[in-house]
Amino acid sequence: MKTKAVRMYGEKDLRLEEFELPAIKDDEILAKIISDSICMSSYKSSSQGIKHKRVPNDVAENPIIMGHEFCGEIVEVGSKWADKFSAGKKFSIQPALNYEGGPVGILSAPGYSYQFIGGDSQYVIIPAEVMEHDCLLDYQGDSYYMGSLAEPMSCVVGGFHANYHTTPGSYVHKMGIVEGGAMALLAGVGPMGLGAIDYAIHCDRKPGLLVVTDIDTARLERAASIYTVEEAKANGVELVYVNTAEEGKGVDYLKSLTPKGEGFDDVFVYAPVAPVVEQADKLLGFDGCLNFFAGPTNPEFSAQFNFYNVHYAATHVVGTSGGNTDDMVESLKMMAEGKLNPSTMLTHIGGLDAVIETTLNLPNIPGGKKLVYNNISMPLVALADLKDMEGDLYQGLAEIVEKHNGLWSPEAEKFLLANAPAI
Repeated sequence: MKTKAVRMYGEKDLRLEEFELPAIKDDEILAKIISDSICMSSYKSSSQGIKHKRVPNDVAENPIIMGHEFCGEIVEVGSKWADKFSAGKKFSIQPALNYEGGPVGILSAPGYSYQFIGGDSQYVIIPAEVMEHDCLLDYQGDSYYMGSLAEPMSCVVGGFHANYHTTPGSYVHKMGIVEGGAMALLAGVGPMGLGAIDYAIHCDRKPGLLVVTDIDTARLERAASIYTVEEAKANGVELVYVNTAEEGKGVDYLKSLTPKGEGFDDVFVYAPVAPVVEQADKLLGFDGCLNFFAGPTNPEFSAQFNFYNVHYAATHVVGTSGGNTDDMVESLKMMAEGKLNPSTMLTHIGGLDAVIETTLNLPNIPGGKKLVYNNISMPLVALADLKDMEGDLYQGLAEIVEKHNGLWSPEAEKFLLANAPAI
């Protein structure tokens, strides 16, 4: 079967090509990919090429398919899996396989390491290790884009689960955020921060106080219009948005928002910026946990950390890179139940022919998540710009987006897939 896909041949060498997929083996599955969300991790891997730990050394001869936040439909099932999977079923994939036998060992993942599976392809062959590690996940939602956004959402979920706290006199770690405690999300109104606000308000282990900071007024106002103080309160969370660029809104003010002004139990850093990390350190209360969520591109990235407080106040730091399968299952379940709406993460859409430029320039494109549909031809377009574009397709999408408070929706996706030109 022929497929069109974006493949990596080396550093900043991505190519949109058509090629033949081999016939599937008895322990493989053929699938059609509908949507893929482009991640900063894809930018990092495409920028580094074989220097990236997940990318094989032979990509110049055996290119890999890009993209790891994808959703699609099963087309054909090998005999080994016929009793578990069937054609026509929607699916998402947990790309962190943790499979030692992969192309680069334990770090192997679709979208980084494999020739025949990745999110930026029309069709893929799902290898046996994906099913063997329970990483092919059933998806019951009515749209494909939410299935694509389940992977980044699982990263948020995993971060909440990875935080830990202690009891004086005991060395046992209690995993997860402090229920009913004080939480801060710093640089928290980007796409991942928005997902974290959504999860913090609607999960089963909520903070009592949630303070969200940024230095961009427009982004803070957008976040506040989506996740309102009133909605948070209805779910038992006191939500406060703070622009820390304003005078008097620094560390002392933020700590004053916490009970007795003693600082936060859980602080998440959503931007790899040293001053933000150092601010997070200063905000920690006794036994406070700093979660360094945003991965830097600079391997020498560092920031100061108060080790006096590590010793005497039991402050500590954790970091997570991606979510595990349980985190992704939780994300998919909450989406299907209507408890999470990752539409807030999404600000741009495009077709398969927009992947290369978007991936290579991702840090320079403002806004949140960029989503592509693999079977259409379309430049990357900001949802906010649809109303200014000519043509029935764009104007029709603009009307639907406006109806949904400026957000992408299952209705918008259906309209796009029905009317956009095929690639």
